[in-house]
Amino acid sequence: LEVLQRHRHPFSIVTKSALILRDLDLLEPMAKQQLCSVHISVTTLDNGLKRTLEPRAPSAAIRLKTIQELNRAGVPVGVLAAPMIPKINDHELEGILEASRDAGAKTAGYILIRLPHEVKELFEQWLKAHYPGRANHVMNLIRQSRGGKSYDARFGQRMVGSGYYADMIAQRFRVACSRLGLISGEGGKLNCQLFRQPPGPGQLTLF
Repeated sequence: LEVLQRHRHPFSIVTKSALILRDLDLLEPMAKQQLCSVHISVTTLDNGLKRTLEPRAPSAAIRLKTIQELNRAGVPVGVLAAPMIPKINDHELEGILEASRDAGAKTAGYILIRLPHEVKELFEQWLKAHYPGRANHVMNLIRQSRGGKSYDARFGQRMVGSGYYADMIAQRFRVACSRLGLISGEGGKLNCQLFRQPPGPGQLTLF
């Protein structure tokens, strides 16, 4: 961050950690120059689900407090409702967006659960351990949203999916953002006009 600040290089951060507040002394002045933005990911407002799904991550209360503190410092902050998991936390989408808006989020995004590579096996093990009665239903909805597979890596598809269920989530997200006054996406453009090129004879070598 100090290097980015030194050269006025714009950037955006996505995190679930409240530790970002340690860098307010860097983020605040950069925000005044439209050089940074932050998205805080919120997965669930349910502490019970959080303990099994993200046992080492901060609680929703801490994440919402982080949004509040960033907003208070003038740092453009949004919420990323992610990952949305069919029949696990998808019913919380509107609640997450509203709580985040109330905390100071101005923009919003969401991600439909992604299961690349070995993540699929880990997730299926978690499902069977904690939700054995609905594990098959959850996986079926995920496959319906991924062209019959557990994961679709295509650009433009991997974050939001396709098909009936994915379209329903997308529509709910749009309606909620409109009702809550949230801007969908990253919001305002970062300032790319202030960049200061590092001193030296051009491109660095690899040696």
